[in-house]
Amino acid sequence: MTNTHKLRALLNSDEFIVSPGVYDGYSIRLVEAAGFKTACTSGAAVSNALLGIADIGVMGLSENVNHCRHLARSVSIPLTADADTGYGNPVNVFHTVRMFEEAGVAGVNIEDQVSPKRCGHMPGKDVISLAEMVKKIEAACEARRDDAFVVVARTDAIATEGIEGAIKRARAYAAAGADMLFPDAVRTEDDIARIVDAAGIPVTINMGFGIRARPTTPLIPLPRLKALGVRRISLPRMLPAAAIHGMGQALNIMKQVMETGEPADRPDLLVGIEDIMALMGYAQMREMEKRLTTLDETLDA
Repeated sequence: MTNTHKLRALLNSDEFIVSPGVYDGYSIRLVEAAGFKTACTSGAAVSNALLGIADIGVMGLSENVNHCRHLARSVSIPLTADADTGYGNPVNVFHTVRMFEEAGVAGVNIEDQVSPKRCGHMPGKDVISLAEMVKKIEAACEARRDDAFVVVARTDAIATEGIEGAIKRARAYAAAGADMLFPDAVRTEDDIARIVDAAGIPVTINMGFGIRARPTTPLIPLPRLKALGVRRISLPRMLPAAAIHGMGQALNIMKQVMETGEPADRPDLLVGIEDIMALMGYAQMREMEKRLTTLDETLDA
């Protein structure tokens, strides 16, 4: 079964889907190793990690597609990608979807922000007209060669048009052919329930675990989200936040070692090299080398 069909099967089942946000080879392999059935890229995390700057629409299409190609090919679970605004008008969206599908991802988010876009939980967002976004969704659906490829329509309209505007857009985006609706920065459970009822297609909600300040979308228990009719949640900040925290702790320990001059071994903070090698498939690589090369003596050393 292809990864697009795996994702479709999940969406057509009764299973509540939890999709951690990934941004590099380590994070996506860890998601698969932990037993999650799908993952999604966090556009903000990819932009932060690749460019070292805030998510303000600077990352280009080729950078995004090429990075997602490497991620998708490294695991066997379906990956959905954050395609931002589709990188232009509906014609651009057509080619954007073609490129992401060719890269091996199982679906894409296309959002209705103006370009350059901003991270969904940043102030200062604005959205394009409903009519233009409908055309973008139609272009995305027309572009896919595999009908199982999932088109996720994201709306940031709550910030500018309120819940009524978001509901109007939800209905229009579903009618245009979107397979799943992603309303970002939803403020209350009641708003989630109203959007689910209006959309008539699966709804995915972004849960911002790791935010010390009050998040835009409240942290809602998974059973409650399922009861509200939500089909999937994405966790875009969980893994990058955990990685940043862990790296910060390790660097602080190293600074102490530099000051004291004493060796430090902190297995509570660091995995062993054997763990990294297992995660990245070194054993499989060595087995392949033994079959396909003449390096037996070196490999057995």
